[in-house]
Amino acid sequence: MRVLVVEDEQLLADAVATGLRREAMAVDVVYDGGAALERIGVNDYDVVVLDRDLPVVHGDEVCREVVGLGLPTRVLMLTAAGDVSDRVEGLELGADDYLPKPFAFTELTARVRALGRRTTAPLPPVLERSGIRLDPNRREVFRDGKEVHLAPKEFAVLEVLMRSEGAVVSAEQLLEKAWDENTDPFTNVVRVTVMTLRRKLGEPPVIVTVPGSGYRI
Repeated sequence: MRVLVVEDEQLLADAVATGLRREAMAVDVVYDGGAALERIGVNDYDVVVLDRDLPVVHGDEVCREVVGLGLPTRVLMLTAAGDVSDRVEGLELGADDYLPKPFAFTELTARVRALGRRTTAPLPPVLERSGIRLDPNRREVFRDGKEVHLAPKEFAVLEVLMRSEGAVVSAEQLLEKAWDENTDPFTNVVRVTVMTLRRKLGEPPVIVTVPGSGYRI
């Protein structure tokens, strides 16, 4: 899942981004509404975590732009204002969910995951294929009943492959979904991560390389 965090309080923004990355999400961060619109115009995001009171371009305008473009991106709006009228106004702008500050990070994560599931065709909450069972909420992976311990990026790559339901996923698509925009597009990090993932999942291999196209399960 790819997420954009838009928050002008840099310490909070960076802390949220770090936490979401630990949950195997690819996260970009910007600190004003103008930069948010630039990123949204270039990258495809599953979820935008959007502070409402932003400099340069107000969060309301950013939300209107996302809705007006007809993007599948879901918007989780954050604000220090917790009145019911404020929440209603935020939702009427087109936000998909609303979370007042201060918030518990576990709740933020749960809401981001729930919104992320709404950007794609409905799938079971627990993904199963070729003897692999992946639970995105619990961050657990089992193969043939035996737990497999994965690093966050390995988990993210496996989740993308599982969600493709047998379709081929290119290295570029994996890079876009599992890493943030600061990753060198010419890096071999995808190949290395897939190799490590294959080793951890054990024999017989379940991740198939499709020459010139990508990978599938």
